[in-house]
Amino acid sequence: MNSSSKAQLSEAKLTLGYILDLLEKDNLINKQQRIQLSNISAEQTKIQIHPLISIAEQGWQSSSKPSYPLSLETLTKWLAEKVNQPYLRIDPLKIDIQKITSVVSQAYAAKLKILPVEVNKTELTIATCEPFITAWESELARIANLKIKRVVINPRDLERYLVEFYGVSRTIIGAVNEKRDEPIALIQNFEQLVKVGKAGEPDANDQHIVSIVDWLLQFAFEQRASDIHLEPRREKGRIRFRIDSVLHVVHELPVVLMGAITSRLKSLGRMDVTDRRRPQDGRVKTVTPSGKEVEMRLSTMPTTFGEKLVIRIFNPEMLVKSYKELGFTNHDQTQLNEMVDNPHGIILITGPTGSGKTTTLYSTLNQISRPEINICTIEDPIEMVEPQFNQMQVQQSIGVDFASGVRTLLRQDPDIIMIGEIRDKETADIAIQAALTGHLVLSSLHTNDAPSAITRLIDIGMQPFLLNATIQGVVAQRLLRTLCIHCKELIATDKHSWLEFSHPNKLKMPAKICKPVGCDECRHTGYMGRTAIYEILKMNSTLRDNVSAQTNLDSLREIAIKTGMRSLKIGAAQKVADGLTTLEEAFSVLPQHQN
Repeated sequence: MNSSSKAQLSEAKLTLGYILDLLEKDNLINKQQRIQLSNISAEQTKIQIHPLISIAEQGWQSSSKPSYPLSLETLTKWLAEKVNQPYLRIDPLKIDIQKITSVVSQAYAAKLKILPVEVNKTELTIATCEPFITAWESELARIANLKIKRVVINPRDLERYLVEFYGVSRTIIGAVNEKRDEPIALIQNFEQLVKVGKAGEPDANDQHIVSIVDWLLQFAFEQRASDIHLEPRREKGRIRFRIDSVLHVVHELPVVLMGAITSRLKSLGRMDVTDRRRPQDGRVKTVTPSGKEVEMRLSTMPTTFGEKLVIRIFNPEMLVKSYKELGFTNHDQTQLNEMVDNPHGIILITGPTGSGKTTTLYSTLNQISRPEINICTIEDPIEMVEPQFNQMQVQQSIGVDFASGVRTLLRQDPDIIMIGEIRDKETADIAIQAALTGHLVLSSLHTNDAPSAITRLIDIGMQPFLLNATIQGVVAQRLLRTLCIHCKELIATDKHSWLEFSHPNKLKMPAKICKPVGCDECRHTGYMGRTAIYEILKMNSTLRDNVSAQTNLDSLREIAIKTGMRSLKIGAAQKVADGLTTLEEAFSVLPQHQN
C-alpha cells in the first residue's frame, strides 16, 4: 500500500491522492493526468471540493478500451464498487420526502453530510459520498432505533437533495402550521365538493404555498413530465407526473394544502379562484430553470374530495423539430410534403388523445410558414402560442365556436387555415367550403386509422363528392416509447415472425431488434423518450372512385394499402427493426385490427 492509501485509511475522509492512485491502478487515467491533477490537490483540499468532483471537472476520457467519459456519476459508481458498498442513483420520484426527513433532522444530516433516502420498520438507508467515515452509524442507529444501511451517491446529488428535500418538507410543515383555526381532521371528513378546503386552508399567496408550487413546476420540467396531476383524496392529496406515457406518483401532501396549491395555480392561470364547482381552463407561460419558455395548459374538474387539477406541459422545442426528429421516415416526409404543397384542400391528422396530433399540426405549419403566407388558426384551447400564426380561441360562452371562427378567418385573407378539431357536421361543412374557395385547411379528427377518417366524415353527414373534391390526404399517428440508449440490448436474431408481413412494395427490414433492460437513466423501465409512427393516406383517383355513401371501411383500407399507403403496423415494424422500440410497446398502441 502506498503512502496515499495509508493516509486515506487513517484520515477516513476521501482525498484526491487516494482516488487518483486507484484510478491509475485501474488504468482509467495515465501517470501524466495523475501528476497534472495532483499539483492542484492542496488547493482543492483547502476549498473543500470533493475529489470526485475535481476529477469529473477535468472532462477526461478513460484510458481503457473502449474509452468512456469519466463523469461524476461514472466515477461514483466506480468508487462504490472499489469500496464494496452499494451504489445509488437517486430518483426523486421514488423518495418519500416527508417520511425520510422526519427520521433525521436537517441539522444532523448537514453536519455529517449524510442523506436519508429510505426507511421501513427495521432499516434506515443513508446515502453518503464519504464511504470511510463510519463514526455516526452507531449513534444514528441508536437514535432512530433502526438498522443502518449505507449507500454511495455522487456528492453533487448529496448537496442538492440535502437542501431540496428538507426545504420542501419544511415548507409543507410551515404551510400546514399556518392553517386557519378549524382542525384539519374536520375538513378531511367531508366528501361533498363544497365542503372540502373551505376552512383550515392556507392562503394561496402564502410564501410556503408559492414555494411549493415553484418547486413542483421546476421538478416537473427536470423530470421531462408531459402532465402534472393534482388529485385530492380523503386522507392525503396525491401528485403524479406523466413521463413517457406512464404516470408516476411524486408526492403525497396533507389534504389541507391541496386546495391552496390548486388556488395558487388557478390564480397564475387567470382562472376564477372562488369557483370550485365548475370545470375551468387556463394557461400559464413560465421559464424553466434552464431558461427555456414553456407553455402550460390548466384544466380543473370537481371531484368528490375537491378540485382535481391537470397541467399539460407543452415543449416549444417540438415546434422547431424537423419531420425526421418527430419520427417521419423518408417515405412519410415525401408523402406529407406532396400534400402540403397543394394550394388548397384538406389535410387531416387523426389519432387518439395524447398521440401527438397537435405537435404534428404545429410542426407542419411551422415547416411551411413563410413571411408571404398568412396562417390563421381557430383552436379550443390554443395549445401553444406561436408568433408566426394568427391564433383565435373558441369561446362558447360568447358564441365563438369552430364553425363561426372559421367564417371569421375566411374574412381575414388567409392562405392556410388550421382548425383545432372537426367535431361536428357544421365544422366539417365550413372546412370543406374553405377548401373549395382556394384555401389549404389542416385539422384533426379522432379516428383509429387514416381510412376511418373518410368513413367518419360520411357518417356525420358529409357528401362523398365533396370529400373527393377537397381531401388531399389523412395522417394517422401513434406515439411509441423508445428504448433507453444507455441500456438496451441487441437480440441476436436474423428475423422475427411479426416482421414477416406481405406488402406490395416488398419492404425489407434488417434485423436489429433490441430489448429493454433498465438502468438508472431510465428509472429501470428500459424506455426513455417517445417517437411517432405514421400512416399516411394520400388521396388518388383509385381511392376517390371508391368513396361513396356505401363505402366499406375494410375495402377502402385494402385499396389504400394496394395503392401505396403504409399502415401503422408497418411504421411500428420499422421502428422495431431499427432497434428503437419493442414489439410489446408496438402492440400496446396499434389499433386492434392491425395487431
